[in-house]
Amino acid sequence: MSWTDQPSPMRQGEELDIARIDTFLKQSVPGLVGEPSVGQFRGGASNLTYQFTYPSRSVIIRRPPFGHRSGAAHDMLREARVMTALKPVYPYVPAVLATSQAGEVLDCPYYVMERIDGIILRHDLPKSLSLNTTDTRQLCLNVIDRLIELHQIDYRAAGLENLGKGEGYVKRQVDGWCERFEKAHTDDVNDFSTITSWLRQTMPERDAATCVIHNDFRFDNVVLNPADPLQVIGVLDWEMATLGDPLMDLGNSLAYWIEAGDGPDMQSVRRQPTHLPGMLSRQQVIEYYCQKTGYSANQFDFYQVFGLFRLAVIAQQIYFRFRQGHAKNPEFANFIHFTNLLQKQCLAMMEQGTVKA
Repeated sequence: MSWTDQPSPMRQGEELDIARIDTFLKQSVPGLVGEPSVGQFRGGASNLTYQFTYPSRSVIIRRPPFGHRSGAAHDMLREARVMTALKPVYPYVPAVLATSQAGEVLDCPYYVMERIDGIILRHDLPKSLSLNTTDTRQLCLNVIDRLIELHQIDYRAAGLENLGKGEGYVKRQVDGWCERFEKAHTDDVNDFSTITSWLRQTMPERDAATCVIHNDFRFDNVVLNPADPLQVIGVLDWEMATLGDPLMDLGNSLAYWIEAGDGPDMQSVRRQPTHLPGMLSRQQVIEYYCQKTGYSANQFDFYQVFGLFRLAVIAQQIYFRFRQGHAKNPEFANFIHFTNLLQKQCLAMMEQGTVKA
């Protein structure tokens, strides 16, 4: 079906050793025969995702970006372990089929997972997919409900106590992302010192709770059922999943939530169809989430500013890698403009406030 997400040809400079991976796959995944066709998914600006298509089935390869990688970022084997642990209690996680250490096949670790055949919403709905206002609202609620469902997992009963450090998450995140920004600083980025000071002064003294959080939950990491596009059948990209504060997770998600009333600058960087009639506004998302979970929205300005700041740091890190020649996607050259736009959004939100207590 034309709605389903399909890969493009591999980007120059990001090609894989197809023969070596083909041999590994046939040794590791039962039933793969014949010559594979290989494509690369355009979505995503961090780890790289490829599809190997055989006559019998398709499988997905996830590997880190080429070149410079900082700290514990892009840990493919950790992502595979997290997915394997979550799969029994959160069925939307794709099944991990195999893993490979650095040097076994490629010069980096990677893992293989099942392909969930479905619709992934990016900038706009697929041209042939039409949703009325009622359907759009229900889709929106269904996606938010999957985040709420994740946050309500009993991580102790599921044996996930070692997924993260837990209590103290908010402070660790503020300190950590401020440090990452300094390491990725370039001479063409706006001044973020007012924002980092505000975050340190405004952050809550205690976490709202400790639960399993995704840390990158957005529409283009959600897979929809082609037979019922309102139904979520998969959630992708578990690299940053951990134990942490659920309101931080929601704030991070809302950093991508461009709504119909946002100005032209923000509309120009929209990457998911949250502007459509029927989609909840950011305020309505917060109210719906807090109503269903019992958390308070009283300090949510902090979580939203942090989400925007964190997204700015992610964009700046990608731009930094591009400037260093370690990232090949030519679109990354424009990420500095995105970083600077997010700086302005942070300052505006700090000055005006956006969430009703």
